Parts: sequence; C-alpha cells; structure tokens
Amino acid sequence: MARCYVAYIGKCITTMSNDHWNEGSERQPEAAPSYSRAEREAQAALYSLAQEALKEKRRSRRWKIFFRLVWLLVIVAVAASIYTATRSGSSSSPDGGDFVGVVELEGVISSDSEASAQRMIKGIDKAYDSNAKAVVVHINSPGGTPVQAARIYDEIMRLRKEGNKPIYAVIEDIGASGAYYVASGADRIYASPSSLVGSIGVIYSGFGFEDVLKKAGVERRVFTAGENKDFLDPFKGVTPQQQQFWQHLLDITHQQFINDVKAGRGDRLKDDPELFSGLVWSGEQARELGLIDEVKTFDQVIREQVGSLDNTVDFTPNSDPFERIGKRLGVMASSALGLGTASSVTPLRAEMK
Repeated sequence: MARCYVAYIGKCITTMSNDHWNEGSERQPEAAPSYSRAEREAQAALYSLAQEALKEKRRSRRWKIFFRLVWLLVIVAVAASIYTATRSGSSSSPDGGDFVGVVELEGVISSDSEASAQRMIKGIDKAYDSNAKAVVVHINSPGGTPVQAARIYDEIMRLRKEGNKPIYAVIEDIGASGAYYVASGADRIYASPSSLVGSIGVIYSGFGFEDVLKKAGVERRVFTAGENKDFLDPFKGVTPQQQQFWQHLLDITHQQFINDVKAGRGDRLKDDPELFSGLVWSGEQARELGLIDEVKTFDQVIREQVGSLDNTVDFTPNSDPFERIGKRLGVMASSALGLGTASSVTPLRAEMK
C-alpha cells in the first residue's frame, strides 16, 4: 500500500515537470522561420502588386462615378432643352389678340451673366420682329460693364429709329448706372415711386497692399515689359501720373455715358448739375428730373397696352443648358488640374455700389 502511494506521487511529479504552463518566464518563444533573400523580395513584390491593384480599383471607381455624373448632367440638359423649346416657341398671345413682348433684364450686366448683351439683344430683336403690339424691357439691375450696356442701348436705339412699334423700359426695384444706360434708349421709361433710378457714373475700385508685404517681410517679384503694365497691381503704389491717366480714362467713359443718355432722353432731361454726378433717385424724383416719363408699375403699363397681364409673351432667351454644363465642367477640370479661372470682365463698371 505504501509502495503504491509513493509510485503515484512520483508519477505526478514527472507529469508536472513536463507541463508547459508551469515553465513560466523561463520558456523561450519558438524561433521565427527564416526566409532567403529571394523569398523576401518575392513577398515585397507581391505586396507592391496588391497595393497597386487597390489603387487602380479606387481610380476606376472614381472614373465610374465621374462618368455617371456627366451622363446625368447630359440627360438633365436634354430635358431642359426640350422644356425650353416647348416654352419659348410662341410668338402670339394665348388668346390670339394683341400682346406685349417682354424681355427680362435682371442682375448684373456683363458678358458672362444672364443679362449679357448677346442674350438681351437676341430677346429684344425677337420680340420686336414678332406680332407684339409693343416691347417692354423689364429692368431690375444695378448696372454692369459699360461695353455690354452700350451694346444693348445701341440696339434699342436702332430699333427705335425704325419706328415700327414702341419700346418701353419699366424699372422694377432698381435701374441704376449701366441698367439706366440701357433704359435711356427706350421710347419711354416707367418706374415705381420707390424704384432706384439714375447713378449715371463710372467706377473702378480696388485695394492697396504694398505696406502689408513690407510688414510681413515678403518680397513680391513681378517682371513686365512696359513701365506701366502693372500700374493696377494692388501690391504696388500708384504714381500721380498713373492716377491722372486712369482718371482721364474714367472721365472719357463717363462722357460717353452722358452723351448717350442725352441722345436717348433729349430735352426731357432737366438742366440739373447733379444729374450726371452718380447720384441715385427714387422714381418720384427721377420723374421730376426727366430721367423717367411716368411713375407706373409694370402691371399698369401692360394693362394700359393690352388690357390684361395674361396678354404678354416672354421673349427672354433661356440660357443654353449645355453651355452651363460646359462652363461647370471647365471649372471642375481647371480646379482638378490646379489651374486658375481667369475673368474677362473689365475693371471699369457702370454699376451702383
């Protein structure tokens, strides 16, 4: 019995000595498998291939999203074109009677806006060539560039001289500066009592930052051919001669503005020294100065001509949806390539500030 007990204890001790859980910190980790140089290079190549495949998959996914967006824009543009065609094809009143052709001039007048000379002239010509009893240019604009405003004015004056039908300008909230330039070509100008009218002037505005660079310890490097090429650079001072030259240019443009307004309005303008000073007036004041003919709203003018607001046809050209998409895609592409988008708009403005 005693011998059996001793043998059992001996077996337990042997078992415990072989138990890995009791080896504690003395146990050494198994050695990592060793690879040859060729095997390591093969593993690195496989990893690199996997990374490139992942990048290519991401690129492919981005291009798929891009082309889907392009197709979506094309579909929207086609639908908009069809809608535009069904909307703007009419040249007669809904009930077949007399109607007034309306062209909406809204927003800043510039070559790249909805109120560009190209779009406005197209709408005015189409309204004038229609069977409309009269043409109304409905204005709600602070003005814009002198060239664009002058082009619209010249076209209205040309049609006005033909004398086939009257062209009226109706000012809504504001018809200032370049917008009034356009209005002055019409046979008659109307405005509401609280409309803002006038601001016959030209403006250029900018900033001078030359002292900022000095304080920041930054040197600006600009290379030009022509001593005055960069005279409008905001980081460079303006000499008295350059300031005199620029003021003379503003004065010339202002005088062209004044001459055209006088040609359009004639002896209806009052002899007031403040008339061409750039001030803006209410509709009531504008009537007293001869800037407008009567204080009437758009609704009143239309009813006076054709009896009902329903007897109007909108000849305002709708902007080409493909052109809008093209511009947006161009901006997106320029941004993606890190290129800036330059503006072709003149720094001179016939616009109320």
